[in-house]
Amino acid sequence: MSESTASPGLPSRLLADPEMISACAARDFARIFQLAKRKGGFHPSRIARACELTPSRVGEVMRGKPKITNMDVIERIADGLRIPGHMLGLADRSWERPALPAQRQPTVAAAKPVQEAWPAATGASSDLDDILAIAAGTRVTPTVLRSLQASIEDYWRRDDEHGGEALRPAVIGQLKYVKDILQETTDPNFRRSLHGIAAELARLTGWTYFDARQHSTARGYFTESLRLAREIDDRPFIANVLACLSLQATYQDKAEDAITLARAAQDSARLDGGTPRLLAMLHMREAFGHASAHDHEATYEAINEAQRHFGRIATSDDDPAWVQYFDHTKLTVDTGIALGQLGDATAAEPLIAEALRTEPTTNLRGRAFHTFWLARTQLQGRKVELACTTAAQALDLAAIVESPRVIAHLREFRQLLRPYRHTPAAAELTSRISDLAG
Repeated sequence: MSESTASPGLPSRLLADPEMISACAARDFARIFQLAKRKGGFHPSRIARACELTPSRVGEVMRGKPKITNMDVIERIADGLRIPGHMLGLADRSWERPALPAQRQPTVAAAKPVQEAWPAATGASSDLDDILAIAAGTRVTPTVLRSLQASIEDYWRRDDEHGGEALRPAVIGQLKYVKDILQETTDPNFRRSLHGIAAELARLTGWTYFDARQHSTARGYFTESLRLAREIDDRPFIANVLACLSLQATYQDKAEDAITLARAAQDSARLDGGTPRLLAMLHMREAFGHASAHDHEATYEAINEAQRHFGRIATSDDDPAWVQYFDHTKLTVDTGIALGQLGDATAAEPLIAEALRTEPTTNLRGRAFHTFWLARTQLQGRKVELACTTAAQALDLAAIVESPRVIAHLREFRQLLRPYRHTPAAAELTSRISDLAG
């Protein structure tokens, strides 16, 4: 069994490293986390998940402030990274104690001929415990938490590729499951992680309803997500949910609400040292609100702030996983969309076109939106035939992706085509949109 699979914690070679031994003896968690990253391959977000800390807290500790002195936190770090108790001046941890002898030996012996048909299963008992824990819904383990987080990341991918309509029942079911086990879990470390997972599942459920243009239900789930995140004072995630509510307000033509929510999100992020990437995303959401209100000066100011923060991004930043999508391509296309909303087609069109050239082809819903916006800016520039050709590509994507928001944009484009309805390209596209969108 390899060292990486033998334990979920730090590798034994690192625990035997003189630097690590010295750092542990001094309880210098800045050095411990730095060594875990540099020599153990433990990214700060992985340290955070293992030790039941927020990524921003881990980042602060790695920068030397504040120092960790709380014994509960020290014990969580020992257990999460599998640092033997004696290295940190603690009693032996429960996972260091020898396992009890296996019970019910006669049953195992009777089943031996069947077991020999399978590969050797050294260490498989813990995996079996985790499977049974999931089925029972009562016992939480680090593996269960990792499985839940992995399923969320899979939901993100599938939502981008196919839309949230078909995804919603699974997300709602998992949200209910996590809330149920949260009620039965007393360990404060596990409860914190479960609150974070439930908050993201509630946000994701709200997002699927938002994508379906069921705004009242979406707002209810976003509000639930805020309450769950507030329980653990996860300020960056609170900012994320407020950003979702800001975007929803923009779609509902509530520009002032959108701006207020985006600014509240920025305030929340700053309280916990929001990363440059997160702040860039939040300022872009504010730009959408100003663009919806047709406030040119404020829109450009918010865009400039977004670009300024984005320029401060460093590889050492410990961004939450849920904001890592906001890369240079996303900044570029969002800038183009905000400018397109203002009516500045000349500036918007090349930005959106550039982003579409670099955007992943698997992000079908995003490409559908962005292709629509490219067509819209082309139509603003009176490039009618080119705009219709581009919008036809968005229509092809809309036929694949389950997203009422995309359909609503195409209906909007059909209205924009009315002055050109007698041209062959516009007439053909209008008919195609009607066939798909009603």
